[in-house]
Amino acid sequence: MIPYGRQNISDDDIEAVTAVLKSDFLTQGQAVPAFEQAVASKTGAGFALATNSATSALHIACLALGLQSGDLLWTTPITFVASANCARYCGADVDFVDIDPATGNMSPAALKEKFITAEKNGRLPKVIVPVHLCGQSCDMAAISALARHYGCHIIEDASHAIGGQYQNEPVGCGRFSDITVFSFHPVKIITTGEGGMALTNSAELAHKMALYRSHGISRDEVDMTEASHGPWYYQQTLLGFNYRMTDIQAALGLSQLTRLDSFVLQRRELAAFYDTLLADVDVTPLTQLPDSGSAWHLYVVQIDNVQGTAAANRKEVFNYMREQGVGVNVHYIPVHLQPYYRNLGFSAGDYPAAEDYYRKALTIPLYPDLTTEQQRYISATLIAALAGRSGVEPG
Repeated sequence: MIPYGRQNISDDDIEAVTAVLKSDFLTQGQAVPAFEQAVASKTGAGFALATNSATSALHIACLALGLQSGDLLWTTPITFVASANCARYCGADVDFVDIDPATGNMSPAALKEKFITAEKNGRLPKVIVPVHLCGQSCDMAAISALARHYGCHIIEDASHAIGGQYQNEPVGCGRFSDITVFSFHPVKIITTGEGGMALTNSAELAHKMALYRSHGISRDEVDMTEASHGPWYYQQTLLGFNYRMTDIQAALGLSQLTRLDSFVLQRRELAAFYDTLLADVDVTPLTQLPDSGSAWHLYVVQIDNVQGTAAANRKEVFNYMREQGVGVNVHYIPVHLQPYYRNLGFSAGDYPAAEDYYRKALTIPLYPDLTTEQQRYISATLIAALAGRSGVEPG
């Protein structure tokens, strides 16, 4: 089976992890701050805080921005559920902004309309979470302008997008948001096994997130409510969590980061080859905007005429390709259609562009080790599936 994504682990990566395993510190040593500093330097962010997952990073980002019960967070329906769940962890309510059908990203036009309605109804969001689907940045200039006008914060869910660019600046620089979150899951651009990171240009937000990441505990005298009892002394000043990244993970991430640019370049070349192979096929790749240089975490096509013949139905195509050894996937089921969110009052028809995207979306394999022969086979298998033919042999 050709997977839709997989990690690339080098001998240098293995040696970096082994060095930590042989050291005195498996956690809370020097590897985590070194990784944080390296990512901050790479993106131009002022501060970076490594966590045990991107979900954890989203959670502490919401907490640092003061999201709480009675507040409202808006995100996109086309994302992994964590982009919405982070609000629920804080006791806040969630709503969604429909997508731009061409890119799959949050639509600035839909966002503007929703803001106008929300202002009339007296219920504006405290936080917006645009998601950079497949590695392409949302139109952050437009989203940021609206957020500033209506007085709300922005967390960029850039779980797909480390190594990407927007308006010739790295995703994560924080020009258009309060906090940016990266993911280092194995199928992402670089990996730490599991892991995430929150980046910000605010010292205050960085300090709050650092507290929330580690039980709400600090040894810093500036956080103490009374004089220190001695060098062993610490205080818990808020209710935090154990969301720390280990040095083992950070060492892997630091090693992987040295190949970030080459990984992204390879992904872009693979995506361009897919564009050529599928140019005359009844599928539509997501549109790439001129202001945004995608990191190409995923290559998603939308199957044209999905309501037509049975052979062109997305489920039939999906099953056929899996049977032929191609590990296609679907990113994503709209969050508002999940049972948990249906129980909160959402239903089919609420976000028609997102639901139409979902009916047609198919993710085909994309990762640096994918060969030209495999890409040709994947494309031929997709063409055969759409035509209702069988018996395609590997190239």
